[in-house]
Amino acid sequence: MDSVSSGPTKPTVLVVDDTPDNLSLMSALLKDLYKVKVANHGDRGLRIANSEQPPDLILLDIMMPDIDGYEVCKRLKAEPRTRDIPVIFLTARSEVEDETRGLELGAADYITKPISPPIVLARVHAHLTLKAHADFLRDKSAYLQSEVAKRTAEVQAIQDVTIMAMASLAETRDNETGAHIRRTQLYVRRLAEQLKDHPRFSGFLTDRTIELLYKSAPLHDIGKVGIPDEILLKPGKLTPEEFEIMKTHTTLGHTAIAEAEQRLGMKVDFLSLAKEIALSHQEKWDGSGYPQGLAGDAIPVSARLMALADVYDALISKRVYKPAFPHEEAVRLVVEGRGKHFDPDVVDAFLAVAEDCRTIAETHRDES
Repeated sequence: MDSVSSGPTKPTVLVVDDTPDNLSLMSALLKDLYKVKVANHGDRGLRIANSEQPPDLILLDIMMPDIDGYEVCKRLKAEPRTRDIPVIFLTARSEVEDETRGLELGAADYITKPISPPIVLARVHAHLTLKAHADFLRDKSAYLQSEVAKRTAEVQAIQDVTIMAMASLAETRDNETGAHIRRTQLYVRRLAEQLKDHPRFSGFLTDRTIELLYKSAPLHDIGKVGIPDEILLKPGKLTPEEFEIMKTHTTLGHTAIAEAEQRLGMKVDFLSLAKEIALSHQEKWDGSGYPQGLAGDAIPVSARLMALADVYDALISKRVYKPAFPHEEAVRLVVEGRGKHFDPDVVDAFLAVAEDCRTIAETHRDES
């Protein structure tokens, strides 16, 4: 007849009717075109519909004992696995109210008895055709969603690897280690999670922003790639002139990220945060930091979090110019900087999660 009924696999039509003569009549009418299943009561019809091989269409009588057709249709439409199977009511009830109720329950069509075979065949064919198209669109949509998710994950992975590669490049030129990147990244996220419900920070620290901060944090010292080795790797104290050059790592990092964003030709949220962190993570709450001498709330929240995470990790880490301080000493020094180097509320959040930070440090130790 056509693609719906003459393909390699015939569509399956389930006929649910409590009258044996009606089941025989419908089977004889449909068997040459479709695979026919029959059920002589509503419960059996529901079991077949919910089986591993559900029908493609259901012809459903209304007046049946125990469970009538209306209830069967209602249950079919309530279940995700059966709600898309088209239901056609076949019934002797021809009142407009009956037809309206059936259609309101989700039936695709309503045919009154005694049936006209050509009308039944035409309606069955039409609704199977519509179902085939709907199934194709659903499958296509699911496939496209899967492909978009796959491509998004691939782009995300490439982006993350690129960030870590860039950050690692900066770290390899410094006296610090690659584990510093990971630790500070985790400190920043933990601090942000602790502060997300704080009245001063809740408007900014959404779940999305926290994830972007976590992603951006590794780029805080990317500007160090532009600092000469004799200054960057100097084991002793820097001269005032050398320190001025070292301070430029903040602006160098900001400029590098800004230029990358400009070449991309679009605004990227995590790069905006990365620019803030690179430029301002050396600012201090009391205005004595660099490069802009920002103070208080003028310092971006992202940079305030990074500042504390960076200092804490520097304190507990061994450097050519200092030994590693114990966790307790590092915490004490951070507290000393409350209201001077650091936002007081960020220090309070740090104290609340200090043991978590200790665990992060122990889990991601520097390689000997």
